[in-house]
Amino acid sequence: MRAVVQRVAAARVEVAGEAIGAIDRGLLAYVGFGRGDTDADSEWMLSKIFGLRVFADHTGKMARSIGDVRGALLLVSQFTLYASLQRGRRPSFDDAMPPGEAERAYEAFVRNARGRGERNIRIETGRFGAEMLVSSVNDGPVTIWVDSAVAIPRG
Repeated sequence: MRAVVQRVAAARVEVAGEAIGAIDRGLLAYVGFGRGDTDADSEWMLSKIFGLRVFADHTGKMARSIGDVRGALLLVSQFTLYASLQRGRRPSFDDAMPPGEAERAYEAFVRNARGRGERNIRIETGRFGAEMLVSSVNDGPVTIWVDSAVAIPRG
């Protein structure tokens, strides 16, 4: 599982001209699911996102998590995180989880995020498979790449 996580001052997702998810201060996480990802990948990723210390403490050091600052989280499905350009210029998405499985994995990921009850963090989402317009004000800028394959051994 892969994610690109951005610390944002604000972010929103629109589908067909309608805002379906919007946050103020918090994290915007683009999440993608790869072939072979398991519940362990999902749990590991949630732990990393909720525990990511990218908000400043009283000294200005990045030492506080989204829960510490009572921020919000916007989760957007993003299969293109599995793009490969090893052959030519047109991206291949062979390593991405097939759409039906990925939709179930994304829905479970969102459910689990909401079920964590982490300090009343508000969770907003995009819409799986939809053409979305995502806008954000990256705060910092702070953008972090997270990949469960580097942390969870593959059997």
